[in-house]
Amino acid sequence: MNNIRLTWRALNNQLSMMSEDEVLSLLDLEKQGEKRASVLQRLHQRYNTLRVARERLEILKLAVKP
Repeated sequence: MNNIRLTWRALNNQLSMMSEDEVLSLLDLEKQGEKRASVLQRLHQRYNTLRVARERLEILKLAVKP
């Protein structure tokens, strides 16, 4: 992205260290650029994992403790 084609291995090495916003930015760039199905799927999968974890924490903060 940023006009650099990431290999599958490079993408996977970087994803584990990226924030939700960074992954979303990469997903948006891929959607506008090469539109590779496997990369779009992997980026969306990682973004969704990070988003769900964040949302779960937000919901659990509202929970009444017994």
